[in-house]
Order: sequence, then C-alpha cells, then structure tokens
Amino acid sequence: MQRYKIIFGGTMGAGKTQAIRSLSEIDVVSTEAVNHDFESHSKLMTTVGIDYGEITLGEDMKIGLYGTPGQNRFNFVWPIVAQGALGVVILVDHTAAQPLADLKDYLDAFEKVSSEIVIGVTHVDRRSERSMAMYRDFLSQRQRHYPLFSIDARERSDVLLLVETIVARLESRMLLSA
Repeated sequence: MQRYKIIFGGTMGAGKTQAIRSLSEIDVVSTEAVNHDFESHSKLMTTVGIDYGEITLGEDMKIGLYGTPGQNRFNFVWPIVAQGALGVVILVDHTAAQPLADLKDYLDAFEKVSSEIVIGVTHVDRRSERSMAMYRDFLSQRQRHYPLFSIDARERSDVLLLVETIVARLESRMLLSA
C-alpha cells in the first residue's frame, strides 16, 4: 500500500480539526489545548501541535491527514509538516474579519512548499451577505488557479471532495507528462 500525506492549513476556527475528524478512519490524534487567544477566536479549544488522521482511497492508497495549528506564532511548523506532501488544503473561515488577508497569508506560506493547493471556504452559511466571488476575484487578480469550494467541515463528502481534487489533479499532471 502506498502512503501519502495531505496537509490542512488555515486560521484558528476554520475547521481543520473537524475536517480531519470527518474523514479519518482512525481515531484522530489531536493536540488541542484550551484557547487563551480570544482576540483571534472565541472557541474554547485550539490545536497547538499537529492533528493526524488517515483515510484509504481505492485499494492501495492510504493518506495521512495532517492538521497544522492556525495561530501565526506556530507558522514555523507549517513548512516542516508540509515536506513531501501530495498537497495542501487551505481552509478559510468566511466569518473572519479579513478572510482574504487570511487566504493571502496561507497561500504565501504554503505555495513555497507545494504546488497542489485546494481551497475550502467554511462557515459560508453564517455570512451569506458575503459572496464566494470575492475569493475567485482575489485568486484571479493574483493569477492563481486553485480549485475553490464552499464546504462544511462536518460533512465527510465536502471534505472528501477537497482530498480527491488534489489526487485527481496530480493524476492528471502525471498523465500529461507521460
């Protein structure tokens, strides 16, 4: 069986731990601790290390799902964890004060270590006055062509779509280069 990894990055509260829990076939190894950074987010618990889960795709592909901490003070961990990954899922909290600035920060960090990036926008139902077009416009202005989805991190099918998109894009590139 071939083993791979996919990274989940994004701000605190974007849904990284929940997304991994939604997909994982094993009990998720979680490094959550009590949140003391209420300026960043009001949630009670937050990831301070790395979350880990696993999913099997097909008969011979096992993917490790690695969730990075969302606080910028832990950004030194992101490129270390991302080494050798198939790709990166960036989750953006649609309710954040500046979701485009958050997206920019995570793109700046993860584009250095991976060319396979998929973006999932969470909590869209809580800020329906904001359009998903703002993300497409942002990416277009920066000449970035990453897949972009509105997702619910609690929904396995939504999160699976992100992972399968990375795998499909890689398979497509392999076919084109053959």
